[in-house]
Amino acid sequence: MTLGWRWKHRAAAINDMAEMSMEEATSPTPLTSIVEAFEKLAKILESQQQEGDLHLDTFCQACSLVSILFSCLGLAFKFAEMEYVSKVETLLQAAKTYDTLENILDFDVANDTVKSPGSRSRNLRRVRQGLDLIRAIFENFLATNDDSLKGAASTAYAQVCAPYHTWAVRTAVAAGMYALPSRDQLLINLKETHQSAEIKMKQYIRAALPVIQYIDNLYLSRNIVLDW
Repeated sequence: MTLGWRWKHRAAAINDMAEMSMEEATSPTPLTSIVEAFEKLAKILESQQQEGDLHLDTFCQACSLVSILFSCLGLAFKFAEMEYVSKVETLLQAAKTYDTLENILDFDVANDTVKSPGSRSRNLRRVRQGLDLIRAIFENFLATNDDSLKGAASTAYAQVCAPYHTWAVRTAVAAGMYALPSRDQLLINLKETHQSAEIKMKQYIRAALPVIQYIDNLYLSRNIVLDW
């Protein structure tokens, strides 16, 4: 009786594990979900007849998917992850009041709060930098076969974020670069192969660029320089 009970429950456990494996095999990887979301944004922008029609909630939903990429990079980008997640969350809350990205820019321009700490326009600028940082990391990742990600990540950070961070933050990031996962470990974290990652990283780069450029143009069209 006891032996039969044990075998029954062992078989049930094996079946549960098999079902979980099948779900993992069929569910989209983080990169797949991100690519699909940003390709959707890029298509929206491409089909627009005029600027300013990108809905804030749709934008935030896509951006929220990107946070897992920062967590996969480990300690070096913990600060970037925390800042990025908090800024996306504030914009998601703002979507309850403001319909489009253009709306939040117009509000802050009217109130002279575009660059004020905590303003939605400032938060949008930081989220944009997060998207661009991932783009730069992917480009550098694809440009080399180095097992270490230090070179790719350090160069991307220096290009995109370092000019706007304090010395203390830059120092912490530099120290954390030595704790980056290896190339293979990153692919494992992302549940990708070398081949699938290359395809999806290129897709993200192509889809994210028009979104980044669109955000930049929102500021530039209002005579707001991008040096902050």
